[in-house]
Amino acid sequence: MALGERQEANGRSSLSDRAAAATLAWTRRFVRAQSRLRSSEMVQILACAALGVLVGAVVSGIHACVDLVHRLAFGLSFDHSLSTGIHVDPLRALTIPAVGGLALGLGALVIRRFRSSDIVDPIEANALHGGRMSMSDSVRLTGATVLSNASGVSVGMEAGYSQLGAGLFAKFGQYFRLRRADQRIFVGAGAAAAIAAAFNAPLAGAFYGYELIVGGYSVRALAPIAAAALTSTLTQRALLDPAPMFSVGEIQAFSAWLYPLFALLGVLAAAFSILTMQAVTWVERGLRWLPLPRWLQPAIGGLLVSAVAVAVPQVLGAGHGAIQLVFDGSFTLGMLAVLLVAKLVASALSLGAGFRGGMFSSSLLLGCLFGALFADLARLVAPDLVSQPSLMMMVGMGAVAASVIGAPFTMVFLILEGTGNFPVTVAVLVGVVVASTIVRLTFGFSFSTWRFHQRGVGIHSPHDVGWLADLTVGRLMRADPKLVSAAMPLAELIEMHPPGHGKGVFVVSETGTFIGSLDAAAVHQAEQDKDDSNEVESRTAGDFAVDGDLFLLPSDNVRSALARFEEKELETLPVLASASDRAIVGYLTEQYALRRYNHELERRRTADLGERNLFSVSEPRR
Repeated sequence: MALGERQEANGRSSLSDRAAAATLAWTRRFVRAQSRLRSSEMVQILACAALGVLVGAVVSGIHACVDLVHRLAFGLSFDHSLSTGIHVDPLRALTIPAVGGLALGLGALVIRRFRSSDIVDPIEANALHGGRMSMSDSVRLTGATVLSNASGVSVGMEAGYSQLGAGLFAKFGQYFRLRRADQRIFVGAGAAAAIAAAFNAPLAGAFYGYELIVGGYSVRALAPIAAAALTSTLTQRALLDPAPMFSVGEIQAFSAWLYPLFALLGVLAAAFSILTMQAVTWVERGLRWLPLPRWLQPAIGGLLVSAVAVAVPQVLGAGHGAIQLVFDGSFTLGMLAVLLVAKLVASALSLGAGFRGGMFSSSLLLGCLFGALFADLARLVAPDLVSQPSLMMMVGMGAVAASVIGAPFTMVFLILEGTGNFPVTVAVLVGVVVASTIVRLTFGFSFSTWRFHQRGVGIHSPHDVGWLADLTVGRLMRADPKLVSAAMPLAELIEMHPPGHGKGVFVVSETGTFIGSLDAAAVHQAEQDKDDSNEVESRTAGDFAVDGDLFLLPSDNVRSALARFEEKELETLPVLASASDRAIVGYLTEQYALRRYNHELERRRTADLGERNLFSVSEPRR
């Protein structure tokens, strides 16, 4: 080899070695960073604070863009928002929601061809998937929410904000392979940061994460979620310098005799909240009955919202501007009633037709209107009873929103941060506690969990039940069942399984199909009677098969298996391949299933799982 060729080869080798060394060094740094993030609570808090800044900036940018689109599309001045209904061109109000709905439907039709799976929201992610979320799905839902809100229909941006914030935090946690418990906290922190920035309310945002996304106020979750909410709010204030959501005059001291009135308002608000949530389902069912393709439903819904908006333009948009109009006393009693009904109808039409956005902002306006209407009606009965209608508006706002959203303390702190008035906050707390308790005990759902229920997803809260899906019968069963043929004579059956040893024996046909479990007591009685009757000698195992309809499937989780054991009062059940294929693939005992369930439940309550998978430890199966 020539000298030049050797030098060139050495150069390539040296470059390759340097690249390999750099890659190895980067890998080692990444592993160290991953280890620090997984093991250090302080590093996780700092990561949440840093990500909170990013979420605050993104929320601020989206808010500014949607606000600009509203002004351009509806010809608004910079002095008024869309939901004030001031200077809204009726022709634009009549056309833009329908056009936006058509664009949303066509876009969903195209996307569904490439990605047909449902989008997992933060509550569902924490309840069923250990905090795992798809970032692309989160961006897709946020885009649909932006388009829905820009169309002017009666939805807010909060669902899109919380989805994007939670998705961003979840992606970060998945990249660094956080433990399941920490991953769920990160999802809560992302949603909290988004809501805090959306409402300029760090306390409300943090408690949104605790109540609605994590499902509790654990000490471990306190600092990461609070840090994310705080930094996102500070970022939003630095970028937008937002005005408060509503402004009220000074609230004078009020009599303690008003507290029963606050409680009564809470009772009525609970009933109204249930009606609000049910109305969305009624619209969905009504549109489903129409002979229309699914992608056309948002356009039909947008057209119907437009028809309402031509008469009552304040139903357009999220409702923040209309809230201030109500506090300013701009509506008479009749106008309040009309606006309340119109906003309820417009919100139900928007969400029932498929627009994205949720009911956070709409529930605030509906609650404010409900409280104002209650105050005016109370003054008709007793003019001196309610001297400050703004107080009832805030109680109604908190009570309805807490019942619909399912986050009582979030709404209490939202009022506290909006007013800075502690006595008013206590009044709101009374209405919120009464309303949310009644809804929980009677209806049993918030709007989010009600939507899950309509989809057939049986979750009532974000508490982690996803691990139950991993603890299946297929993983717990023993794969060596005792089988006997239905044609086996009684004498042979007794010889193989003498009295007292016939439990857990299953009878199958010649083709291996499950017929039933062996009735050991009947076999024992037949063995005693064999000398008294020749008929007994001709009997076969098939004659002693019982409970042919009692079995488990490999996909059943341990909780449903235990419920079946308890319901049928049995100790052992066979496991069939499927509901249609009745071949026995194993069996499970109640004792073992109960022990494994309690063992894993206790581990989740008391132990940090560390690096191991939840069900990686295998025990001898009984």
